[in-house]
Amino acid sequence: MRDLVSRLRRLPPSCGPVRLIGIDGHAGSGKSTFAGQLAAELGGAPVLHLDDIASHEELFGWTGRLLEQVIEPWRRGESAHYAPYDWHARRFGPPRDLPPAPVALVEGVGAGRRALRPHLAQLLWMELPREESWTRGRSRDGAEQREFWDGWVRAERAHFADDPSRPFADLLVRQVEQGYEALTGPAGTVGPDQKITQGEGPSAMC
Repeated sequence: MRDLVSRLRRLPPSCGPVRLIGIDGHAGSGKSTFAGQLAAELGGAPVLHLDDIASHEELFGWTGRLLEQVIEPWRRGESAHYAPYDWHARRFGPPRDLPPAPVALVEGVGAGRRALRPHLAQLLWMELPREESWTRGRSRDGAEQREFWDGWVRAERAHFADDPSRPFADLLVRQVEQGYEALTGPAGTVGPDQKITQGEGPSAMC
C-alpha cells in the first residue's frame, strides 16, 4: 500500500486544506476494512463513515447534512461537527469534532455521488460485483437484519441507477490473496497498464 499512500499524499488539496479521498462500492464490498487499513498507513488519517451520516429514514438522502456539517467547515479550514447516527437506538447521537487533516477518507455507499465528487481529490471504488458484495453483507449482519437488507438492496439499486460512482473512479481496488490491488479506474490518472499493489500483511476480509 506504500505506493498508493505516496500517491494520495502528493495530490493537491481538494476541500480547503484537506485531500479528501472517497471510497465507494456496493454494501458488503469491504470499504470499511480497506479504509481502516489505508488510514493506518496514512499515519492515522481520519475516516468519516457514511453510516454515521445516513439514517433509517434517509439511506441516501443525506447529501445536505454531509455538506453542511463536514464539507463546508473543511472548505473554510475549520473543524467539522457532525452527529453520528445510532442504528440501534434509531437516533442521532452527541456531536463529534473532526478537524481538517492533510488527508481524510470518506467511505460508504455513495461516497462518489455527484454532489461530493467536486470536493474529492481522488475516488476509489471497491471492485466486487454487487451480488457477491450483498451476499457477504447479509452473511456478516445475520438473519435479524434480513428485512433491512431487502430494503437496502432496493435503495442501493435505485441510487446507483440515478447517481453511479464507478464510472468516475480514479482507481479500482480489488482484494487479492496478499492484500489489495489498485488498478486504473474509468476516470483514473494512472498511466496505461500500470497498477499499484499492496502485498504486505494478511489479506483483509470484510
